[in-house]
Amino acid sequence: MKSILTIGLLIISNTFMTLAWYGHLKFSELRWFSKLGLVSIILISWGIALFEYAFQVPANKIGFKGNGGPFTLIQLKVIQEAITLIVFAVFTLIVFRTETFRLNHIISFILLILAVYFMFKK
Repeated sequence: MKSILTIGLLIISNTFMTLAWYGHLKFSELRWFSKLGLVSIILISWGIALFEYAFQVPANKIGFKGNGGPFTLIQLKVIQEAITLIVFAVFTLIVFRTETFRLNHIISFILLILAVYFMFKK
């Protein structure tokens, strides 16, 4: 159960972080948003990223083996990185419809899945 909770929190966390880092590139199409300066965009992104931390920190605390969770620190990091790339890919396809997946992207994802597999192999 802790593993599912940890992964769920990491997915939510990475969704907020992707929105904070890349959302402004799409939001600039909005008239009011396009008039904002860089400092304003940074502050808005920082505010969104605050929610990322609200989910990331509990995910790591719950998931870490040292706190009774199922994952080592290295496993947590590999899971988090894989989730980050998956969330980013989905975000890109949904929000930025000009992006497309090619064969090299699919191969990269397969290699990421293999990286996670080998991380958990004893």
